[in-house]
Amino acid sequence: MTGVDEQSKVITVVLVDDHSLLRESLAAVIASDPRLRVVGQASDGVEALEVVGTTRPDVVLMDVRMPRLDGLDATRRICSVPELGHTRVIVLSMFALDEYVHQALRNGASGFLLKDARPTELIDAIKRTHDAESLFAPSILTRLIESYLDTEPRQTNPGQLGTFGLTERETEVLGLVAQGLSNDEIAGRLHLAVKTVKHHMSRLLSKTSARDRAQLVIAAYDAGLVVPRTDPVRHR
Repeated sequence: MTGVDEQSKVITVVLVDDHSLLRESLAAVIASDPRLRVVGQASDGVEALEVVGTTRPDVVLMDVRMPRLDGLDATRRICSVPELGHTRVIVLSMFALDEYVHQALRNGASGFLLKDARPTELIDAIKRTHDAESLFAPSILTRLIESYLDTEPRQTNPGQLGTFGLTERETEVLGLVAQGLSNDEIAGRLHLAVKTVKHHMSRLLSKTSARDRAQLVIAAYDAGLVVPRTDPVRHR
């Protein structure tokens, strides 16, 4: 598929929230962009599993607090289904850094979006998530995951990287990703072309079965590749 084809590809979206008014508002925003299309809606986690399993969307916008099955468990179940490997979840949250967001990342979500985000931010988030990009600047992503690690017991597995079959260079790139470096910064640090770094990123995503940069950072920490800072992470 050419770059032009990829850019013109329609991105399918499923909306999950127990408030119908919010779902309709999100649907209206998404409909304003010709590259995006809502293919399903759900009012709780149980319904979400059914709708996502049937429509197999590219992106799911997932609320957290819902009846029957909350968004955290629904995210975990969706992200554990091999047939939905291309589906990425964005958690909708009222707060930028709460425990729900941290757990959502651990459960496989690609990022989060505040419910009061502007329409342009929503559309950009869907497109970036579909393209396997993080919704955060690399340095912010690292601090976000560190804040999670500060509050959760870690069970690191130093031998985990070996099970992924990473090359020495891929391990090096992964370590720099976990330190918060962008692709351009990694290229400069390793004296590589940005295109080469992107190739390594693609290989890392494939080998670790990570959906995006956020999941790569978590994999690096779980493998003990990067040690969190000893100073506490403070959020304003």
